[in-house]
Amino acid sequence: MREFTPEYLDHTRRGMWESTAALSPLDLGSRERILDVGCGTGELARLLDAETPGEVIGVDADTELLAVARERTDIPTVAGDATRLPLRDDAVDLAVCQALLINLPDPAAAVREFARVSDDLVAAIEPNNAAVEVSSTVDAEERLEREVREAYLAGVETDVAMGDRVADLFEAAGLTVVDRRTYRHEKLVEPPYSEPAMESAARKASGAGIAEHERELRAAGADYDELRAAWREMGREVVDEMGEAAYRRREVVPFEVTVGRV
Repeated sequence: MREFTPEYLDHTRRGMWESTAALSPLDLGSRERILDVGCGTGELARLLDAETPGEVIGVDADTELLAVARERTDIPTVAGDATRLPLRDDAVDLAVCQALLINLPDPAAAVREFARVSDDLVAAIEPNNAAVEVSSTVDAEERLEREVREAYLAGVETDVAMGDRVADLFEAAGLTVVDRRTYRHEKLVEPPYSEPAMESAARKASGAGIAEHERELRAAGADYDELRAAWREMGREVVDEMGEAAYRRREVVPFEVTVGRV
């Protein structure tokens, strides 16, 4: 199981659910008990809690992320492995995850557990990281993002582009797929720049952002040192354009929302 820091999750999921239309098949208004598997810092759990009259429970294997979740919300959480959930059969009427299956070495085992603990619906909100779109006023950014993403996909140990194939896992677990739809998570950077946007630019200029993926890039056979040098140069251009209020960036990550019935 891949591990992430609270800061990384905050950065990648900021503004994720400005629209909740893609969650309508989950029928949140009628749920009695929802399980958020791989809840991390509780971002999705808080949204679910706001949308349902029922109870929401979070489960995650990372106790450090759970500690942050407990600081940010009063939603009950418990430490547990997604492939061996600490719940009885049919304990909830919706088991849901967000960006979890792509980070597991055995996502099929997790889906089987979701089907075991839910007596009604199972849902997975998983990205297709091979289909991310980036445009930028800095010419080198789009090219470097694509190059780094392709190397990362080749070097990472789990299937981080499986979003549009989750339905196969559901069917193999005996679930009936009742809905599939794409949620396009769009992130815009434009003036006036937010503090997180400026922090992200500074991380590009320092090379810190790409350093998080050094292991995967080297595993793919990429020239990491050359990539990092080019990334830092690109980051300095971003910072310069921000100083002139001329920088704009658009990123779209497609998340596939797959819903199955037990």
